[in-house]
Amino acid sequence: MKHEPARASRKADQDRQRKGIPELIDSTVNSTIDDFKAIIDAKFELFKIELTEKVALVSALVLLLVVLLIGVAYLITTIALFFGELFGHVWLGYLLVSMVFILTFAFFTKVRPNALKNFIHKILLSAHDDRQ
Repeated sequence: MKHEPARASRKADQDRQRKGIPELIDSTVNSTIDDFKAIIDAKFELFKIELTEKVALVSALVLLLVVLLIGVAYLITTIALFFGELFGHVWLGYLLVSMVFILTFAFFTKVRPNALKNFIHKILLSAHDDRQ
């Protein structure tokens, strides 16, 4: 009769091992799936943070550009009024400032059409190199 309890305990150990391996595989698969979900959620959150950071940067740049354009418009008006006072007629000041802009436009479109594009290209390349 001593052999029967030993057989029963061996059989119980084998049943636990058989039952344990599928449970172990199941828990491993479930934890792997949970880890994948956590990684995907973390990547998505990181993407959202990076995207909002870029949107904030672009928004700040656009706002600063608008402020700069308004300042430049007032500066141009002031210069035109100044030259108008110097020449004795306000319209001459505005004409002079307008001619500067028209001649600049003509220079960059007719005389040196690639100069401005090349200048901006160099600035963008140098800004990209500085970030790396």
